[in-house]
Amino acid sequence: MTSAKDIRPRGDDQAQFLSTSPSTSFHSPSSHQSALNRVNIPVNVKHLKPFATEDIKVLLLENVNQAGRDILKKQGYQVEFLKSSLPEDQLIEKIRDVHVIGIRSKTKLSARVLKEAKNLIVIGCFCIGTNQVDLQYAADQGIAVFNSPFSNSRSVAELVIAEIICLARQLCDRSSEMHNGTWNKVSNKCWEIRGKTLGIVGYGHIGAQLSVLAESMGMSVIYYDVLNLMALGTARQVETLEQLLGQADFVTCHVPELPETKGMFGQQQFEQMKQGSYLINASRGTVVDIPALIEAMRSGKVAGAALDVYPNEPAGNGDYFNNELNSWGADLRALKNLILTPHIGGSTEEAQSAIGLEVATALTRYVNEGSTQGAVNMPEVSLRSLTIDEPNHARVVFIHKNIPGVLRRVNEILGDHNVDKQMTDSRGDVAYLMADISDVNTTQIKELYSSLESLSSRIMTRILY
Repeated sequence: MTSAKDIRPRGDDQAQFLSTSPSTSFHSPSSHQSALNRVNIPVNVKHLKPFATEDIKVLLLENVNQAGRDILKKQGYQVEFLKSSLPEDQLIEKIRDVHVIGIRSKTKLSARVLKEAKNLIVIGCFCIGTNQVDLQYAADQGIAVFNSPFSNSRSVAELVIAEIICLARQLCDRSSEMHNGTWNKVSNKCWEIRGKTLGIVGYGHIGAQLSVLAESMGMSVIYYDVLNLMALGTARQVETLEQLLGQADFVTCHVPELPETKGMFGQQQFEQMKQGSYLINASRGTVVDIPALIEAMRSGKVAGAALDVYPNEPAGNGDYFNNELNSWGADLRALKNLILTPHIGGSTEEAQSAIGLEVATALTRYVNEGSTQGAVNMPEVSLRSLTIDEPNHARVVFIHKNIPGVLRRVNEILGDHNVDKQMTDSRGDVAYLMADISDVNTTQIKELYSSLESLSSRIMTRILY
C-alpha cells in the first residue's frame, strides 16, 4: 500500500496528516448488491486520502440509507448517524468539527449554520433537491455540494401511475369506507385510465419515465416544458401550460422549486383545467396554491388530487401535519378523493440504496481525490488517478475567487516544479484548480501550501499526496 497525506488547516491549525490508502474504491452502479461485485480498480492506481482516516468526521442525518453509510465507513471515516434532522441550534453545535455532512430534504444548511462549519469541505444531499442548502454561500466558502438528481426517478414515476389509477377509481375513499365498516359499491364517476390524456408539466427524467409508463397503459401523453425536448413514444409537446390544462384528464407536476414555479398552479390554472380532471403534485410543495386547490375540489372542477409535497413539512415523523403547520390543513384533509402522502415519492428501498451509493461515492471521490464531477455549486473538474509508480507526486486543489491575475500568481508558485497535468474551470465568482506535481518532498509541499494560502484570492487550499 502507498501512503497519502493532505495538508489543510483544521480550524485555526495548519496540521499535517498521514493515512494509509484504501484497498478499494467505489463507483456508481445501478444497485447496492452489484456495486460491491463490480468494482474494477486498476492494480497500479494510487489512492489519495486527505487526512488520517480516524480524523475524517462525517455526520449523516435523516436516516441516510445503509448503502451510503457502508461506503463511508469502509473508507475508515468516523461516521456519526442520526435518524432525524436537527433544530438549527443543535445542528450548529454538531457541524462545527465535521468535514463531511450528509442530509436529505428536511435539514436546512443556511448561511448561519455553514458559517460555524470551520472544517467542512463537502455536503452530500442524499436526495434530488438542493434548495435546503445555501449553495452560493457554500461555494463562496469552498464547500462543494453533491446530490443525486436521477436515482429515484423510477420510484416517483411508479407512485404517480398508482395515484392516477387510485384517483380514477376512487380507491382510497372506498378503502377508507371499508376500514370503517361501510360497504359502498359504486361505479359512478369511476374510470379506466386507458384512452385518457395525461398532461406532464416538466419533461425531465421523472416526466419522461412517467410518459413511457403511461403510454404502455393506453394513455395519450402531452407535456409542457420551458425547453424544447424530444418526446418519447408518441407523446407530444404543447406550447403553453394553458394548452395542456385544456386537454389533459390528469395533470402531474415535475418541476424544480424556482421563483417562476412558485404558485404555478393557482385559481387561474384550475379554471383552465377540464371539468372533472385530476391534479397530482410530486415535485415541490410551493408549486400548488393549496387553498385554491381546496376551492377547485369543493366546486367539482377538480375531481381528485394527490399531493406528496407541501409548502411546510414536519421535520420528523409524528402527529405534526395540522393547522399549526399549515393553516388550511383541516380543510384539505376533509376533502374526498384526495390522496395525501408524506413526501415519499422517492422512498423505496431501491431508490434510497441507489441514492446512497451515488452520493457517498461522490463524497469519497471529492474528499480523497478532489474530483468535483457532479457538484451542483462548483465547476466540474477532475484529473486521472495517480499511480503507485508516482510515489513522490502531490495533487494541489486550489479553490479561489474568479478574478483576473490569479492563474498567473498560482503558476508562478508552481513554476519551480514539474506540473504533470493541470485543469481549471470557473463558475460564477468561484474557480477551481487541480494540478498534479511530480518529485516533491514534504518540505516542498509545505512551502507550496503556505504560498497558496497567502494569496488574497484564496478560498480553500488542499494538497493531497
